[in-house]
Amino acid sequence: MTFSGARYMPGIELSRVLYEEAVRPLLGEVLPGLRYAAARVGSGSEVLGFDTPRSADHEWGPRLQIFLTAQDHAQHGADIRRMLAERLPKQVRGWPTHFQERDDPLDPVGRMQLTDGPVSHRVDVYDVDGWLAEQLGLRTAETDLSVREWLAMPQQRLAETTGGAVFHDELGTLTDRRRRLEWYPEQVWRYLLACQWQRVSQEEAFVGRCAEVGDDIGSAVVAARLVRDLMRLCLLLERRYAPYGKWLGSAFGRLPVAESLTPALRGVLTATDYPTREAHLCDAYEAVASLQNTSGLITPMDPKRRRYHSRPFLVLHAERFAQALARTVTDPDLCTLPLVGSVDQWADSTDLLTRPHVIRATTRAVGRTVTGSSAIGVVS
Repeated sequence: MTFSGARYMPGIELSRVLYEEAVRPLLGEVLPGLRYAAARVGSGSEVLGFDTPRSADHEWGPRLQIFLTAQDHAQHGADIRRMLAERLPKQVRGWPTHFQERDDPLDPVGRMQLTDGPVSHRVDVYDVDGWLAEQLGLRTAETDLSVREWLAMPQQRLAETTGGAVFHDELGTLTDRRRRLEWYPEQVWRYLLACQWQRVSQEEAFVGRCAEVGDDIGSAVVAARLVRDLMRLCLLLERRYAPYGKWLGSAFGRLPVAESLTPALRGVLTATDYPTREAHLCDAYEAVASLQNTSGLITPMDPKRRRYHSRPFLVLHAERFAQALARTVTDPDLCTLPLVGSVDQWADSTDLLTRPHVIRATTRAVGRTVTGSSAIGVVS
């Protein structure tokens, strides 16, 4: 989607222009002395830094969030929205500030469109804790979160919350909340790493077993799942929230390890026979295991491939790393949990992961205290 006179720029920069050239002057004129924050956070490829000219075809453009205190939001929020609808410029740097939504339940997204009337804008007004409740299902992020709250927040949503840009924050509340959510507490991080290695351990032998019975497609599918898990594991090790599937490869590609690891991962995905697939997969295992060893979180372990018990398949035996990490988890709440991890380590349904309150209820059910060998406190 293009408009006459519009030159593409990253969406974050376009949002900055919207704030500095249009929204800030209007707020200063209409509500002088109002204390607020202005940011571009939340959903949208531009928040993660992955937008391109293609992004302009839906829900991309001059967008912004204004954050007020809860009292000011109740008093002024609706008035600010109406004022901006009436007084925002129709275009910013050639891009319309009006978003037209189609009356089509199968295609409900908004697209930029020129208008002569009031602007249906994308300048949303919130209070910070209200927005976090909507975004992450949090009651408040003012105090330290429980481990169960951390496990109920998808990494995509955490990336949306801590990504993007804050253009102005006179209140300081938004900046404080983003800092608190910037990365997992160390004990939660160790637990999630253990869970991610556990995922790898559960399927690494299936690549060979599927091939052994003549199911090469099945072997390739399992191998591709393992590639995805290894990429997410690398992001965890590098302290980066993993985005959802569309941007997982892009996010992985920005990691320092990507240049050396990508040939092995690509080799797994393009292999047309099991021996080649296995060789590339083992190269990838060894590289990620070595990355884990350099993290300092556990005593370094042998990262070399090995046979899967008495069967002729080469694997890492990734459970070794899962168990070593689990032994470093001392948080009493985490120690009662099985190695299932956060919500997006055991679920990838978009319809679940975009509903925070459903996630919290589901996570409570999955994470009920367990006893016996499935609890990490007794892993050996």
